[in-house]
Amino acid sequence: MKNTPRMKILLTNDDGIHAPGLYALSLEIKKIGDVSIVAPAVERSAVGHAITVVDPLRVTEVRRDGEIYGLAVSGTPADCVKIAIKTLLPKRPDLVISGINQGPNTGINVIYSGTVSAATEATMLGIPAFAISLDSFKSAEFAYAAEFAAKLALKMREAPLPAGVLLNVNVPAIPKEKIRGVQVTRQGIARFTEEFHERVDPRGRTYWWLGGELEDGKAEEGTDSAALHEGMVSVTPIHYDMTAYEDMDLVARMRLAK
Repeated sequence: MKNTPRMKILLTNDDGIHAPGLYALSLEIKKIGDVSIVAPAVERSAVGHAITVVDPLRVTEVRRDGEIYGLAVSGTPADCVKIAIKTLLPKRPDLVISGINQGPNTGINVIYSGTVSAATEATMLGIPAFAISLDSFKSAEFAYAAEFAAKLALKMREAPLPAGVLLNVNVPAIPKEKIRGVQVTRQGIARFTEEFHERVDPRGRTYWWLGGELEDGKAEEGTDSAALHEGMVSVTPIHYDMTAYEDMDLVARMRLAK
């Protein structure tokens, strides 16, 4: 019986190629597959599915501990996946993993997420993908999230998802032994409270800095945010087709013809 060949796995993120979450993920994924890393040169959080069309993309080799670690791209997370698959990699990857993000990607904020958008881009290009995030903006304990990512990668190889579907994974920032399980969830409607803080720079010019906190205190049962509150890993299947099929007849009854 022939041995199953190792998967070719592309890793990316939106926190930048030097992010600790990406490094932790790479160490674990190398145990199960051949890893390539193509990630933004700097942090590109909350850029959504933006792609670069009016500026050139520049790619720089990044080394770590004297060895080639990955390729840093001057563009967005979606750019990284697109250029990696179309140009930089010698062969198409079997799987794309985006993360491990510093902070959750739940609720409406999924729309803004560069992490999720990178995985979405891979899915649009016909490659299985998932995004994975840690439910903390401060904790650097990525070990369990990386371990879960490797396990999920193997599971997705055994049971491929339907075309166009990707997974959005969020992991509680608690010790492994306190994780209560894994829940398949729906995307909630939680979002950040957006506050613009007015400040003045050293030259006396006014500027504004966007801040806020995640509004998930009333997360509905069965949602991504609720699962995290309950100490469970949230796994949400999502699709880039945003058509509200159940409302097509309603719009048709508006009699919009000329």
